[in-house]
Amino acid sequence: MEEKIKFMRAAIARAKKGAAQGEVPVGAVVVADGRIVSSGYNRRTKTQTAISHAEMYAIDRACKKFKSWRLPECDLYVTLEPCPMCMGAALNARVRKIYFGAYEQKGRSMTKELAESNLLNHTLEVEGGVLEEECSALLSGFFREMRERTKREGE
Repeated sequence: MEEKIKFMRAAIARAKKGAAQGEVPVGAVVVADGRIVSSGYNRRTKTQTAISHAEMYAIDRACKKFKSWRLPECDLYVTLEPCPMCMGAALNARVRKIYFGAYEQKGRSMTKELAESNLLNHTLEVEGGVLEEECSALLSGFFREMRERTKREGE
């Protein structure tokens, strides 16, 4: 199995863990030397904090593991195109490359622009669409269920 598929499947597993807890199903893993060194999933509902994104947890844990805020030998795999905050964290941590699954449907992520901007004296590579259909279906299913549940509760 191609490495990027293997690691995106690991990110999907993390997203499913979050979904099982009522969180928007976004998962992330940080990979170094061909192995997963950290992971995360969304926890905004549980923590009620805006920064509780999957990528933020995965990056933070990798920094702690390597005892460094710099992750230049690391790649980040995430099931949804990163938001500007998470792109900023990846740039700040000097992540080498981001692979993501589903594209942000509302086009608000600015992923490509931020990756190439050199805002924090760093640029990184980005590859989108890895297992895109599977990642998109996970998100669509979650929001469909949420709308149906809200509709039932409102009746």
